[in-house]
Amino acid sequence: MLIETIILIIFILSFAGVLFILVRKLSVLNSLPQNGTTGIRKHHIILDIENQIKEILISFEKQIWLHKLLSWVKVATLKIETRVDMMLHRIRKKAQQIDKEISEKK
Repeated sequence: MLIETIILIIFILSFAGVLFILVRKLSVLNSLPQNGTTGIRKHHIILDIENQIKEILISFEKQIWLHKLLSWVKVATLKIETRVDMMLHRIRKKAQQIDKEISEKK
């Protein structure tokens, strides 16, 4: 009987302590957001990551990557076209020289 009384007293004191802490922290608990979100979104690292993801999504929406790729392909095509034109010019020039040499021999 004595052990049960001691356990009951400890339980009542513990319950009173929990109620006391709860009453003191009730105003803090009331100021927490009601929708269940926490304050982790306000951290600058999380905000930076969110902003970078938004920028990437916006760049895909605006097709910036496609524009850059197509611009690079256009520049590469123009460079190749210039080299081919220079080669053709040299070949034609050599062909004219050969034709000239053949006509001089006759």
